[in-house]
Amino acid sequence: MAKYGRKYTHAVIATDAVVFTIKENGLHALLIKMKKPEYRGYWAVPGGLVKGEEGLETAAFRHLAEKTGVRDVYIEQLQTFGDPKRDPFGRVVSVAYIALVSWDKHELKTSKQYEDVAWFPVSDLPKLAYDHAEIIYTATARLRAKIAYTNIVQGLLPKEFTLTELQRVYETVLGKKVDKRNFRKKILETKIVREVKGKTSGGVHRPAQIY
Repeated sequence: MAKYGRKYTHAVIATDAVVFTIKENGLHALLIKMKKPEYRGYWAVPGGLVKGEEGLETAAFRHLAEKTGVRDVYIEQLQTFGDPKRDPFGRVVSVAYIALVSWDKHELKTSKQYEDVAWFPVSDLPKLAYDHAEIIYTATARLRAKIAYTNIVQGLLPKEFTLTELQRVYETVLGKKVDKRNFRKKILETKIVREVKGKTSGGVHRPAQIY
């Protein structure tokens, strides 16, 4: 990448958003395909520079909407990435965010600056631009750590669900099976879910409580 001259003479701030979903029984991240000559054929997490009078979250939401079509989602700050060599154009400090969405609730659409937008399993990512492999790795580790004590996975769930459905989400995020009895005990002890009236119809199985 060294043949492309450094564009920024002073440090500038950017945002990047790692958007997760559960699709095809796996944890996926949303990526956009680059057109820039220095990164043609590479993919990246959606992001870009922050405008002079723009807040960081506002910039993150703007880039998400403009470059992926994803809007009205909950995001939380992940970490700041500031390696001086992370961008070939100059000193770009990125404030990264995490977002969790249902893949079927958003119509993906990118801008003319990019070739494509698509979901990729985090276990099988394409060639990534900048330090976005590190950003996705960090975001995945943070997500897996936080599901043990927060309700962060609510963005991956419908408003109402059974404990079996919740367990499947946890197993998908963690990438491993969990013990059913221990899982239910811990979830109910944390009080991050609550019962609602009604049960599933059951079908060939016993009706299940809805949360």
